[in-house]
Amino acid sequence: MATIISIETSADVCSVALSSDGFILQHFEEWESHNHAARLSGFLSDCMEHLRRHDMKPDAVAVSMGPGSYTGLRIGLSEAKGLAYALGIPLIGVDTLRLLVTHVMFSGAELPGDTLYCPMVDARRMEVFTGVYDLALNEVVTPAPMILDETSLSDILDQHHLAIFGTGSDKAVDIIRHPNALFISGIVPLATDMVALAEKAWHAGEFLDLAYSTPSYLKAFQGTQPKARI
Repeated sequence: MATIISIETSADVCSVALSSDGFILQHFEEWESHNHAARLSGFLSDCMEHLRRHDMKPDAVAVSMGPGSYTGLRIGLSEAKGLAYALGIPLIGVDTLRLLVTHVMFSGAELPGDTLYCPMVDARRMEVFTGVYDLALNEVVTPAPMILDETSLSDILDQHHLAIFGTGSDKAVDIIRHPNALFISGIVPLATDMVALAEKAWHAGEFLDLAYSTPSYLKAFQGTQPKARI
């Protein structure tokens, strides 16, 4: 039995879930974008207060590792590392693309039996971070940045139905016209969808190095130059 605090900050929604043995005890969500730094520490304090009231202690901290927002990922991982270090407990990394697939699998969406899963995370312009997975969360297409065009994923779509979803899927709706493309709207990464993946990692002993672990950006960070003030 493991008690885990899960942190998700890879996209616009900032969320935290507290779970024990796979069951969610508490969860918090802030849907206002660019507010992660202000809300995350409060969510974590509320989780710790709940544990104190029930004479419980966390066994691990889990954090979404990306791909996703550079700033959001850094905020989440920094908080997760600090909490894990302070409490002397392991840190678990959860892949954001697999997290999104888990969301769809548990959403009750009715999909054809041959369906594969294609989460898309928004990137710059017409680019997304994406991969393709089967029902067992095995990689069918290795995660990578992709510039969308009419031929994107056509080799997969010619053989399978493909569920396409996530924060970058809106870009693909008007571009990928294949009849086997099944678009699912409204799917965003949430900490509640991390619980099963974090629990599995806990039992497998799959922990991150507190000192050297970094987010999975999938490509180099591209900052912006400050404009000169006249």
